[in-house]
Amino acid sequence: MKRVDDFRLKFGHKEFVPIMVGGMGVDISTAELALVAAKLGGIGHISDAMVPVVSDNRFDTKFVKDKMREFKYNVANTDKSMVKFNLDVLADATARHVGATMSAKRGDGLIFINCMEKLTMNGPKETLRVRMRSAMDAGIDGITLAAGLHLGTFALIEDHPRFHDVKLGIIVSSLRALQLFLKKSARTGRLPDYITIEGPLAGGHLGFGMDWAEYDLMTIFKEIRDWMVTENLNIPLIPAGGVFTGSDAVAFLEAGASALQVATRFTVTKECGLPEKVRQEYFWTSEDNIEVNQISPTGYPMRMLKNSPAIGDGIRPNCEAFGYLLDAKGNCQYIDAYNAEVALHPEAKKIRVMAKTCLCTQMRNFDCWTCGHNAYRLKDTSHRRPDGTYQLLTAEHVFKDYQFSTDGQVSLPALEPAP
Repeated sequence: MKRVDDFRLKFGHKEFVPIMVGGMGVDISTAELALVAAKLGGIGHISDAMVPVVSDNRFDTKFVKDKMREFKYNVANTDKSMVKFNLDVLADATARHVGATMSAKRGDGLIFINCMEKLTMNGPKETLRVRMRSAMDAGIDGITLAAGLHLGTFALIEDHPRFHDVKLGIIVSSLRALQLFLKKSARTGRLPDYITIEGPLAGGHLGFGMDWAEYDLMTIFKEIRDWMVTENLNIPLIPAGGVFTGSDAVAFLEAGASALQVATRFTVTKECGLPEKVRQEYFWTSEDNIEVNQISPTGYPMRMLKNSPAIGDGIRPNCEAFGYLLDAKGNCQYIDAYNAEVALHPEAKKIRVMAKTCLCTQMRNFDCWTCGHNAYRLKDTSHRRPDGTYQLLTAEHVFKDYQFSTDGQVSLPALEPAP
């Protein structure tokens, strides 16, 4: 019986272990997690979601506080169109995060950065351009284009000296989305180096409607695979979403995939950026406690734990400090939902907003507990202690379990003494 280690992902003449750890933001896929994947010969991701926040936490900068001070006068104003990001600060924060990560990289693997188009930041093209170019300047190995169709994204960096050097990939959830991207990007003379095909069981934002359960990753993968053959396109395909064991991965590799992207099992590792309390929530959760809802202001459905504190929390919009989801006109669906509830309950000191959530604040506070469909199986990957908590795993253990396991098995870690 084959193992993931019997296959290799090829980029040109170089080969890698065909395991890609997904880029979970905000700093959930930490540099430490990405570095483990790269050390072991695979591919790790960091995320550029809310990178000034990440810089403040990691490098003791004051970017968020400075932005809040600059726009404090506007806190009570429902019009957020004047709340802008300083592009030099954005470039500085990206350079710090990427530069420090790349300087620490060891081993034969690669480190990519996950770049979300839906982080519109009241300047969609300008902020996206700065984030990508700064990451390229800082030495990133690759950029994965996520959370959007990215129809004009290649054009934003086509004049960069590393445009043909950095690995560029796109996440799609349908053949149609891929075709649109390839058609729009054709004028740059640059094909993506890899295509991540994200299915309906993935964590966080989904590229489907609320009919997501009607779709199947293997079916979508085969449709794209077969179309690629007819078009004579030889681009690595990397399925993602619901790949819980090495055997799950092998099934795709034998069907023609070049690698697999995985994430959920790494949320309960020591290297993950989630607080200990939240990692235990992931261990404890049941299948019934996982839902796909529509509270994200991005417009995409999102999978998370039902007991996430973000759900229904009527926190005041923090656009002056954050504002990562403000569109080009300074609008956000959470602001609209919040203002509607305030209008209905003008005397209330505390309101509940069920329609949407302030994703910036909730992700920054680790109160939006996004997860893959199989998160309820995490309890089967570790040891439960007498006090009811679970032993955290190491990223190396999880990576190697994917790499070497067979027969649908998950290997438990060596038992550690209780803390």
